[in-house]
Amino acid sequence: MTLLFAVAAPSAEIAGSADRFPVRRIFCVGKNYADHAREMGGDPTREPPFFFSKPADALVGATADIAMPPRTDNLHHEIELVVALGKGGANIAAADALSHVFGYAVGNDLTRRDLQAEAKAGGRPWDMAKGFDHSAVLSPIRPVAAVGHPASARIWLSVNGEVRQDGDIADMIWPVADIIAELSAYVELRPGDLIYTGTPAGVGRIVAGDVVEGGVDGIGTIANRFL
Repeated sequence: MTLLFAVAAPSAEIAGSADRFPVRRIFCVGKNYADHAREMGGDPTREPPFFFSKPADALVGATADIAMPPRTDNLHHEIELVVALGKGGANIAAADALSHVFGYAVGNDLTRRDLQAEAKAGGRPWDMAKGFDHSAVLSPIRPVAAVGHPASARIWLSVNGEVRQDGDIADMIWPVADIIAELSAYVELRPGDLIYTGTPAGVGRIVAGDVVEGGVDGIGTIANRFL
């Protein structure tokens, strides 16, 4: 069998290394901070976090200029801690889950909020609201050997120097180990999978010309200009 054409395999930068992290899938957790669940009209006491995905080739670098996506008038930022898996498995126990982590990064889960609202109202999938080109900003991945497993750290995002999101990853409803365990009950995870772990309150609109900066203390930062 001969492949008709070559397709580039998505990969991510590893901090302090010339090696690249091959990316297989991107999973995302919804409503994993109580304050964000409330600002989106949810009730964190009754609605556990849920999962959705983005295509691996939606990745874009931490300092890249990003063109405003088409078919939206309400593009939103969502700063997140990202988990990079170095080992996979199904039905992973929470007590063993952190041993599957290769490292951590900072992400921005860009969202066409108007398309998402239309999809919700019509009971339709969110694919075009979440999985569009350059919708998954990612900082260089920092290996566990360098940063350990952060349980508490400031997570923040600013637009044109004005802070919009400011929280702590300790406020996640489901911590990293529980996220991995729960997700692995739905699908078999593999090395190269990324998990965007949810965003704190303060999500908001981005327009052309904005500079969006953000980070997780001890993990990394992002700084993107939107064109």
